[in-house]
Amino acid sequence: MRESVQAEVMMSFLVSEELSFRIPVELRYEACDPYAVRLTFHLPGDAPVTWAFGRELLIDGVGRPCGEGDVRITPVEPEALGEVLIRLQVGSDQALFRASSAPLVAFLDRTDKLVPLGQEGALADFDAHLDEALDRILAEEQSAG
Repeated sequence: MRESVQAEVMMSFLVSEELSFRIPVELRYEACDPYAVRLTFHLPGDAPVTWAFGRELLIDGVGRPCGEGDVRITPVEPEALGEVLIRLQVGSDQALFRASSAPLVAFLDRTDKLVPLGQEGALADFDAHLDEALDRILAEEQSAG
């Protein structure tokens, strides 16, 4: 059985209203951490930066404004499935990305085939891997900081 789902999408990193550039972003979902998705941003001249947040937040954010705190996802046009804005914030620093909804929806569909939404807690090995997943998330945050 497959243990993870990966995809690479191009997103616009919105530096300001006048300046943006396209960057590759790796999307990753792992069955051993079924509530989270990871986005790894490959910024030019910098080490890759990985953010982990709830899969359900990404699902909801494609269709309506979602999120409080560090991660906020908002459709550009709520009436149409076109593009989303992903805002990541640490303290007063923030980064804003614009992405097409279609590859995100395709990725989320693949995650749902691996672990159906609402069935995350039913995984037999979830509890066994929870500590490992939390250690990995903490290590990613420490290496990013």
